[in-house]
Amino acid sequence: MDNNILVGLAGVLAAAAPVVFAAIGETFTERAGIINLSVNGTILLSAMAGFATSLVTNNLILGFLVGAIIGALVALLVAFSSITLKQSQVAVGFVLTLMTRDLAYFLGNSFMGQAGPRIPPLNIPLLQDIPILGTLFFKQDIIVYTSFILIVVSQWWIFSTRQGLLLQGIGERPAAAFVRGANVNKLRYLYTMLGGALVGLAGPMFSLSVKAGWKGTISGLDGIGWIALAITIFGGWNPVRVALGAYLFALLQWLGLVLQPSLPNIPSQVLQVAPFPLMILTLLLVNIGNAEWVERWLAGMPAPLRRVVAKVLRAMRTSPPASLGVPFENE
Repeated sequence: MDNNILVGLAGVLAAAAPVVFAAIGETFTERAGIINLSVNGTILLSAMAGFATSLVTNNLILGFLVGAIIGALVALLVAFSSITLKQSQVAVGFVLTLMTRDLAYFLGNSFMGQAGPRIPPLNIPLLQDIPILGTLFFKQDIIVYTSFILIVVSQWWIFSTRQGLLLQGIGERPAAAFVRGANVNKLRYLYTMLGGALVGLAGPMFSLSVKAGWKGTISGLDGIGWIALAITIFGGWNPVRVALGAYLFALLQWLGLVLQPSLPNIPSQVLQVAPFPLMILTLLLVNIGNAEWVERWLAGMPAPLRRVVAKVLRAMRTSPPASLGVPFENE
């Protein structure tokens, strides 16, 4: 395989790492029955604050810690407003994402364009020399390696542990989980803050690694949070499928850059924004199998083709947690 292509695909894995963190964080939150729409603003604010902290202290770890704290605190506001105050999760999350976005731009003015610390690559001895795989997976930085671990641990936690089954229970049938002794609202607080912390880590991953620095409104981060929310749905609230959605988005962004020289008549801005509507289209295709007109369309197909198409649609179909966005009252 051409080395430039390998390097480009390795860059796709690196660019997807923050989106993986944000989307898996939202997966934990929504699995618990809470919708956190503040993701986009949280990423912007934590990116700015993480970069500013690392720049001032010359400490990358503190930058990530600040990002995680910001994400957890914003998520706490969502949880408190929806669980304790019984306010609309959608309305509160939307207001918070606007507030945190504007806060990031306002507070980050003095840090715009400054050169700051950046996470160095961490090549793994011996493994980096494996043909193809070495370049793709073992010449990355600690952020990418951590994203791989997060995917595996999250999948294991949700589907292979007692705590994960309990998490699914409070999102699907909270009343049944409560009868079995679960403190539903306490767990919802916990998982909302955990998800928010993971979203908060995505910000410094951008400003200290993928797109090092803080450039305000031209940072290219505004909108990433909405993509992470869409990927959560696309992935069916399953960490592995969510990660695949993040990699697909990063791949589309990379292809936009690669295809630009071959398509000189198409404005560069079109190729830059193309991944966003393409992800929305993909999300539509994931859920289109639930529509009645699709069933009628399938009925008119020849039997062999109908079985294949129906199988593909069933494999892509997703269903949200049954109690997503529904407050729970202890009786």
